[in-house]
Amino acid sequence: MRPGVVYSAPVLAERFGVSATPVREAMLDLAKEGLVTAVRNKGFRVTELTARDLDEITAVRTLIEVPTVGKVAESVPAERIAALRPMAEAIVEAAERGDTIAYIEADHAFHLELLALAGNQHLIEVVERLRYRSRLYGVPKLAQSQELGFYAREHLELLDTVASGDPDAASAAMDHHLRHVRNAWADDPTP
Repeated sequence: MRPGVVYSAPVLAERFGVSATPVREAMLDLAKEGLVTAVRNKGFRVTELTARDLDEITAVRTLIEVPTVGKVAESVPAERIAALRPMAEAIVEAAERGDTIAYIEADHAFHLELLALAGNQHLIEVVERLRYRSRLYGVPKLAQSQELGFYAREHLELLDTVASGDPDAASAAMDHHLRHVRNAWADDPTP
């Protein structure tokens, strides 16, 4: 589904071989998340995010994730952090295969699991919603990126920094990662 395009529930239902009711319900759920907007008597328009939207989402994620990762580095035993290594490696493997969908899924799981080590479920729910919204902007560019492997390896570096137990270094690594990803997804990189 492309941003800005209006899709009707009956047309989508026919396309996927299901009835319109579950499609309409799914679209209403997406509307609650801000991923689509209902267009009266027409259907649902996929939300378009601007560079400003992406900047705002990145700012909120930075306010939440940077100190949280510092807290994890400071308070969580290294062996619990090390348990995330297979998840970070899955991101790298997906990038090496050029499998954008697997990359996105592994990246999503890794980031939420890293934050889960802080023990705050509400924080995870907020970040998950922000990540879904930012994907509206970045997935097409990410799929075309020739640097997917570079972005993927950052997860291993981030994990190593968090496992070192240095909260300041872990916070700085997370801040760098979020800014780097924002710039990778946008057409107008910020300094």
